[in-house]
Amino acid sequence: MPPTTGRVRSPAAARARLITPTFVLAWLANTAQYILMYMLITTMALYAVKQFAAGEAMAGFASSAFVVGATVARIFTGYFVDRLGRRPVMLVSLVVATVICALYLPAGTLGLLILVRTLHGFAYAFASTALMAIAQGAIPTSRRAEGTGYFALGSTLAAAVGPGLALFVVNSLDYRTLFLICLGTAVAGMVFGFILREPGSAEAGATGAQSGEQVRQGLRLSHMLHPAVVPIGLFMLLIGLAYSGVITYLNGYAEQRSLAAGAGLFFAAYAVAMFLMRFVLGRVQDRHGDNIVIYFGLFFFALALGLLAIADTDWQVVVAGALTGLGYGSLMPAAQAIAVGSVGPHELGSGISTLLLLADVGIGVGPVVLGYLVSLAGYGTMYWALALVVVLALVYYRLTHGKLERAKRGTARPRSMG
Repeated sequence: MPPTTGRVRSPAAARARLITPTFVLAWLANTAQYILMYMLITTMALYAVKQFAAGEAMAGFASSAFVVGATVARIFTGYFVDRLGRRPVMLVSLVVATVICALYLPAGTLGLLILVRTLHGFAYAFASTALMAIAQGAIPTSRRAEGTGYFALGSTLAAAVGPGLALFVVNSLDYRTLFLICLGTAVAGMVFGFILREPGSAEAGATGAQSGEQVRQGLRLSHMLHPAVVPIGLFMLLIGLAYSGVITYLNGYAEQRSLAAGAGLFFAAYAVAMFLMRFVLGRVQDRHGDNIVIYFGLFFFALALGLLAIADTDWQVVVAGALTGLGYGSLMPAAQAIAVGSVGPHELGSGISTLLLLADVGIGVGPVVLGYLVSLAGYGTMYWALALVVVLALVYYRLTHGKLERAKRGTARPRSMG
């Protein structure tokens, strides 16, 4: 637990400066990585079919190989970020990501495309972990959740803009133009990274003597799965599993129920709701504690899944999209703030990578398990089951993090003296 937790803070400390050059540049570089991810993951399956006559399974793998690479890399990202330093890891990974983006153009076989996708996922995982750790080092502790929410707006923007932009480019122009745009985006992210400088304080993250004995030791299980973050990480594994049923099966569900128009607006409603709430809930979490935001997110996410289970009109699917934005869109940044608040300043990399690794496992394993459920019982039953998973996540959270005093009291207000 960070040494600042529970201290009495003055109003000036509670409103310490949040938007700094370090935070803004980290936000820009990180948003560039997310835009790349969304632009390419949306278009790679069809590209593999058109360019290499790939079958359905291999075309899907050409898209998901990025996620596979990122998930495997997250096992190691925290250790290297904490041991070698945030900025060095960030710079190397941004350079590698840029080089890899240039390799999409000459990749002339399906095997090479899959290799490029996997390596891109590796580089993305290292870059995003390092950039998030740098941003967290620049966020005042008293405004941790608020700053985390603002930082997560980059991924929201990328999710809203990236897929539509990519589809417009490939439909109006060609894939070569798409790859050139991606290369330009990667270069821009790399430039932002080279301009970025970390704060000079001890909390900016460190190597060598500042890192402590833990990071001077060899790679350990605690570096891959930080014990203090595992509880909230397992919570997000359950939430990720539930969310995987939305992102993976929404199109098939909509086609079966003739709700294509609603499904087409689902993620627009999701992005708008998530965008708006991230200006509010971070401040609420800082002032009133983790529980109020987590319970808010769980309620609306379970409601969204229940609505999807019974929806038979397009407007219900759109409303479910907005509820998912209020639900899942609130839970991820809240959990990130909890994870960061659970580790010391020199362990930010391990803390962040632990949370993202477990969330990715839920999102990755979910489609396999849920595919069997859909084939046996249909989409409605699947979404009811996922609503139950969210309820189970609520119980698990209450028994682990939710009962702690620091989950009930925010960091931006004084400890009660009564």
